[in-house]
Amino acid sequence: QLQASGGGLVQAGGSLRLSCAASGRTVSLYAWAWFRQAPGKEREFVSGISRSNSGTDYGDSVKGRFTISRDNAKNTVYLQMNSLKPEDTAVYYCAANTYYSGRPPTNYAYWGQGTLVTVSS
Repeated sequence: QLQASGGGLVQAGGSLRLSCAASGRTVSLYAWAWFRQAPGKEREFVSGISRSNSGTDYGDSVKGRFTISRDNAKNTVYLQMNSLKPEDTAVYYCAANTYYSGRPPTNYAYWGQGTLVTVSS
């Protein structure tokens, strides 16, 4: 089970850190990704990290502002979001797969329930 948390209301320019706690799964054995979905829009790839931490990937709209990381000791994956913009407003989901699966959300087998991020202007 994946539990995403850390969402909330923040002003533009602010920061939030999302967490994805994995119970029943060992974070180090999976590749991870964050997606987001705004009302009326398709689910969008935000960031991904390979199983071995050898590679990360970021969507063009968040590159340079967001950072994905994992803490194997805490069995948790994080998304640090800085310089937030109103267009970052969405429900954010963490996802996992046994191997790095790139950007298509359909490639990920395991999903958290989502956490809402609202950025006010």
